[in-house]
Amino acid sequence: MIYYPLTNGRNMDEILRLLDAMQTSDENKVATPANWRPGDAVVVPPPSTQEMAEERMTEGYECVDWYLCKKNL
Repeated sequence: MIYYPLTNGRNMDEILRLLDAMQTSDENKVATPANWRPGDAVVVPPPSTQEMAEERMTEGYECVDWYLCKKNL
């Protein structure tokens, strides 16, 4: 998962944040943006059809463009 050289310090808060993000991504099939914390919005995969893209506009997703949308879990 992560390799930290023995000569460098570690940030346990960051390691735990990363572990939470990886588990959330795996369980929900989403991506987490940089500095994501539990409770923050996640990035959903791009829609595979035009209908799916249109549905997202009415289902409470926060969309930057048709292919890039975020939602709260």
